[in-house]
Amino acid sequence: MGFVKGSPKACLFIGFLFLLNCVFAQEISKEEKKVYVVYLGAKQHDDPKLVSESHHKMLESVLGSAEAARESIIYNYQHGFSGFAARLTESQAKKLSGLLVKKDLYTSSDTSSVLFHDICPDRPDVFSVASNRKLQMQSTRMFDYLGLSPVLPKGILQESDMGSDKVIGILDSGLWPESEAFNDKGLGPIPKHWKGECVAGPRFDPAKHCNKKLIGAKYFLDSWEEKHKGTKISQNEIMSPRGGLSHGTIVSSIAASAFLPNVSYKGLAPGVMRGGAPKARIAMYKVLWETQPFGSGIADCIRAFDEAIKDGVDVISVSLGPSGPPYRPLNAVGEDLEIGSFHAVMKGIPVVTAAGNSGPDAYTVVNVAPWMITVGATSLDRSYSVDMTFGNNITIMGQALYPGDGLSADLVYIEDWKTYTATSDLRGKVYLTFAKEDWDWTSASTSLDGAVGAIVARPSDALSEGDYTQPRIAVDYEVGTKILQYIRSSRSPTVKISRGKTLVGRPIATTVAGFSCRGPNSAAPGILKPDLVAPGMNVLGADIIVDPQYSPGFAIVQGTSFAAPAVTGIVALLRSLHPDWSPAALKSAMMTTAWKTDPHGDPIFAEGSPRKLADPFDYGAGLVNAERAKDPGLVYDMNIDDYIHFLCASSYNETAISVLTGKPTKCSSPLPSILDVNYPAITIPELKDEVNITRTVTNVGPVDSVYRAVVEAPEGVKIVVEPQTLVFSSSTKKLGFKVRVSTSHKSNTGYFFGSFTWTDGTRNVTIPLSVRTRV
Repeated sequence: MGFVKGSPKACLFIGFLFLLNCVFAQEISKEEKKVYVVYLGAKQHDDPKLVSESHHKMLESVLGSAEAARESIIYNYQHGFSGFAARLTESQAKKLSGLLVKKDLYTSSDTSSVLFHDICPDRPDVFSVASNRKLQMQSTRMFDYLGLSPVLPKGILQESDMGSDKVIGILDSGLWPESEAFNDKGLGPIPKHWKGECVAGPRFDPAKHCNKKLIGAKYFLDSWEEKHKGTKISQNEIMSPRGGLSHGTIVSSIAASAFLPNVSYKGLAPGVMRGGAPKARIAMYKVLWETQPFGSGIADCIRAFDEAIKDGVDVISVSLGPSGPPYRPLNAVGEDLEIGSFHAVMKGIPVVTAAGNSGPDAYTVVNVAPWMITVGATSLDRSYSVDMTFGNNITIMGQALYPGDGLSADLVYIEDWKTYTATSDLRGKVYLTFAKEDWDWTSASTSLDGAVGAIVARPSDALSEGDYTQPRIAVDYEVGTKILQYIRSSRSPTVKISRGKTLVGRPIATTVAGFSCRGPNSAAPGILKPDLVAPGMNVLGADIIVDPQYSPGFAIVQGTSFAAPAVTGIVALLRSLHPDWSPAALKSAMMTTAWKTDPHGDPIFAEGSPRKLADPFDYGAGLVNAERAKDPGLVYDMNIDDYIHFLCASSYNETAISVLTGKPTKCSSPLPSILDVNYPAITIPELKDEVNITRTVTNVGPVDSVYRAVVEAPEGVKIVVEPQTLVFSSSTKKLGFKVRVSTSHKSNTGYFFGSFTWTDGTRNVTIPLSVRTRV
């Protein structure tokens, strides 16, 4: 539930950018206390003590005494922005926000999760009051595939010293400090700008577990059992920066693992493992806990952002977010990741987030605020497979992580694995079954007792995580149908399954993962999301080691959670080369230079039904290309005025914008167009006849550069660029241009895609075009 400030004359619809998968929706009395996050916008004092004192006085005015205020408050957010988390009743929260609520406009009888549609404020000092909610979590060949080779004499790795002067802040589930991924061999002194620390806790000793690689470790836990009835922390969880969950360890290793030779997962995929920025330092902010329901409290996340800003991190990686739609219109910044990330970006700290794992349907992408770098997931040119030779001597390859010696068995078909009751008839056999959804993979391949293997046909043939002691083989529907035809045509169908093997390089096609969330951006349709894609399938990363006898210390994983830190590592390298570039400039550099094909020049497909060529709603601007991003030529930069433009264009209230940014704001009348936000993409959700769009580019290449426009127009759309040529000099570093877009379509259409490029003959600065006609 959120209370957002609006104009006394014009009460606004209150929307949230994210609807979290796990919310605290249990029935509670109005007088029961729970945690609320009170956000006050940009801080008004540089002294943290003064900021905290103002929080206590505000609470005292509502609760009636200084003692009650001290007992109520949990966190003070006082470094990057102003706010606090406190235990309040619902009526106290309403009083604090100064809201008059029309109860007949409740969307639900459950007032613990209700949205208020008609809210009028009388406290302009309070931006929002929102109940504490949950966020969910969302290597080796990866970086070779992306062209980041440490053996080349030149390249971004060498030129940036592998990110040795940069600190990557990671908001996640903690990490396993004993992993060799976090050794500090060959690292120099800790960067001088670092102001953070390692905090002690159970099974975590800073003197023993922190070093010149892991230089920061904090954890944030606001007494879950006390404040959230029904939400229990697992008895296996560790109340310290140590990660009992694998997620944070894997994410950290992908972003910045040290070089590790001869790494293998159960005999598969041997090779050298390294992170995107192998010499970068890691600061872990543990906000994700093994709870039931699962998730992370937003109060803890906001506190972690505040601490990371104070500590001096150079880039923040957040593989957390809601699980999927529906979403609310973005006419207000919600109280989820947007607030902390906005203030980090305003302090010059890029924030990289995961796009979510609810694909391949449209309108599922999450973490869509324009100041975030939102990353989807692709495959890479490595696969794990087995050969299946059937009784008719036909051999078909399937995807499987199977380190066994192979087997031969009878083959049977299970029509409905969800209702099938296992019998002795299945013992010692391999079964074929069909799954309607990709996420049914685990259940469909392990639910039948007695079988020695499973072949699961599903929309994609990509692998998922799991126990691979038996062959669990993924095939797509086409292959599954061929196998079924063989079973039905044979009296005694059999299959021989080979030992698993690792294939690297061509002809393995690159695809956008079926689970990777897709655009369009349902909250702000004029802003393209995701921004980029990076490998997030079959990724090898460091893991926790619960039992050294059975834990290999490494895991092969899938998810946009693991694509995001790959981009985080690249951002750290780019910041080393260009420390004066803004977060928006860094994002633009990656987007305008991204691959539209795979690194071998072959098309990128998008998994789904049916598989199709990928478009900007699948992969954003494309597959991240670090070597080209270091020298993009031009960037589409953004500063606080550009973000104010976005907020005004989104019908955001002027008072709220002023509180958020700390800058008095008056939106123009009529409101500016969201199409004119200086984003490195043009997305037009409703084109009627003609529209004029403006953009500005900044020259970060040779001083006397000359660029000419090249347009690949979407089908049925005419694009005219004015001027056609941009001429830069020592005195002209920024130039604006107009793009006139018109349509010849006479009826409503879906989206058509194209691209627009500025080229100097060497550098191609390309942005995607997405246009839909609405007549």
